[in-house]
Amino acid sequence: MFGWRRRRRGGDGGDGSAEAAGTSGDRHEPIDPADAEADGPFDATEAPEDELSRLDLGSVRIPVPDGAQLQVEVDPAGPVRAVHVVTEIGRLTVNAYAAPRSSGLWREISRELVEQLRSDGARVSRVRGEWDDELVASSPEVALRFVGVDGPRWLLRGVAAGPVDNAEELAELLHDVVRGTVVVRGPEPLPVRTPLPIELPEPIARHIQQAHQAQQAQQQG
Repeated sequence: MFGWRRRRRGGDGGDGSAEAAGTSGDRHEPIDPADAEADGPFDATEAPEDELSRLDLGSVRIPVPDGAQLQVEVDPAGPVRAVHVVTEIGRLTVNAYAAPRSSGLWREISRELVEQLRSDGARVSRVRGEWDDELVASSPEVALRFVGVDGPRWLLRGVAAGPVDNAEELAELLHDVVRGTVVVRGPEPLPVRTPLPIELPEPIARHIQQAHQAQQAQQQG
């Protein structure tokens, strides 16, 4: 259902959560770049007509690797905060935010992230990435990769988190997911940095609701 063919190109390589069943299958497999459309991420007004299967989350449509699981993070008040793509080598998260017409929001946010990560004790460095500078952070337990792309009135942020041994492969997978993502900004005015709303497909929303009801019934029993 959510499988996709991996596209490659040259370059650098809880609480309130519930899991929704993903797909089974082989790990992502490379295809000939000549078979792929132009690289993204794409604004909805320029979304390609390609064969890439994407999961529609309202504000973003993301490709999900074969065999991945979806982990949904829900705010106690009700709204969905994030949808994480959990693979055998680590976790990927892609979110979109309202941004000004002028570009440069990622530079501003990345500086704040560096300060926050270093205050938490992580080692952080900047590397030149496919779209802009990327942040690479590591601690003894986990390696993190942050990617930001400034689009027309939106910012797309991708995060990879996983074991240090998988950091390079997971970063490539994050690039592939970001590259295939379509952002649906919408016409409404929003304050800068406002997260664009996430809307779950009906089968996934129903799955989470049933899991929540079963948990409540178990607690009451």
